[in-house]
Amino acid sequence: MWSDQKPVVLCAVDWCELRNDAYDRWRQAIADAVGTDRERVLVHCLHQHDAPYADLQAQRLLTEHGLPNAMFDPEFHEQVVQRVAQAAAASASQRQTVTHLGTGQAEVRDVASNRRVEIDGQVSFSRGSFTSNVKVRRAAEGLIDPMLKTLSFWDGDRPLIAVNCYATHPMSYYGRGDVSYDFVGMAREQRQKDDPGVFQIYLSGCAGDVTASRTNSGDEASRRALAGRLHDGMIRAWEATRRVPLTKVDFRVARLHFQPRDEGNFTQQAAARVIGDLTAARKTRLQAALTLSWRNRVESGQPVDVPAIDFGFAQLALLPAESFVGYQLAAQELRPDSFVMTPAYGECAPGYLPTDQAEQEGFVAAHGYDWVAPFPQKTIMAALKSVLTESGKQNSR
Repeated sequence: MWSDQKPVVLCAVDWCELRNDAYDRWRQAIADAVGTDRERVLVHCLHQHDAPYADLQAQRLLTEHGLPNAMFDPEFHEQVVQRVAQAAAASASQRQTVTHLGTGQAEVRDVASNRRVEIDGQVSFSRGSFTSNVKVRRAAEGLIDPMLKTLSFWDGDRPLIAVNCYATHPMSYYGRGDVSYDFVGMAREQRQKDDPGVFQIYLSGCAGDVTASRTNSGDEASRRALAGRLHDGMIRAWEATRRVPLTKVDFRVARLHFQPRDEGNFTQQAAARVIGDLTAARKTRLQAALTLSWRNRVESGQPVDVPAIDFGFAQLALLPAESFVGYQLAAQELRPDSFVMTPAYGECAPGYLPTDQAEQEGFVAAHGYDWVAPFPQKTIMAALKSVLTESGKQNSR
């Protein structure tokens, strides 16, 4: 996207996560390819678990301790980065005029549900992407954002691109040896077949605490059914689209300075010990490498970017990691007069980013996979206000 400023790039990747210097590598390579700044490159992972997962420094640490390619193959990673950069450069040479922006949304039914459940008066976060306990799986839906949003770009009355966003973990099942874009990729692919002239992009919203579980039996039939429901939501959001002349494209970025989690194996000393422990489980050593990579990044002073594109009557803000759905809903409350799209899974290094309520109720204690100090809500909300509200205009770049 161009205005009178440098290009802004939105790149959606069917990978699980990009972290720390791997995330930087993608953004910098794309920025160099199109002639822009790294902060203006929004790289988003859809977060399918049966897909690649990369942190360059973490893998170097693992290699030093006898685990080459344990997380990913760095050579393959660089080949992919180069191919993406080449595609970005080719795209930059084929600009298309955008005169109008479209906004549409529709409710998606029987897909998303919150991890949080109350069973016999007890709160737990035991509802995963697939849960064999039927009582847990079919508990009340809980806090979700039921709306799938579609932001579209038009040249006059000719649609060019549709960006779809919905908040749920994008898995029906995983961990069985396949590489898969799962039901969200199936739905996107079907939308592409519906209208080949409109390029379809799908983004995962703030879904750290949201899964597709209540109607999911963890089999192919469930995967197809979930894809069908999501595809139906995309169609209805497209049919509800309102097209308005595009007169503004502004860019803003807020910078988050998280404090690292600092207890147990998340201390620097403990992580260094674990990664070198040949008797420790492979998964434990991988997590130790991620811990060291993250702590090195924090100690270097490098923040986590929260970039946003402001189209006047619509905004797209990219949140980091596994931000909870409460942040997506709060972003909409900040701009109730506007169309606000908030994908998550930008810089994935922080892990889960719970709301204060979820932290108080024991989400992190139950799930782990969280590299930031407790209660990040105040920091995240300040960033959202900075990029979404009028007061953030002074930070426009």
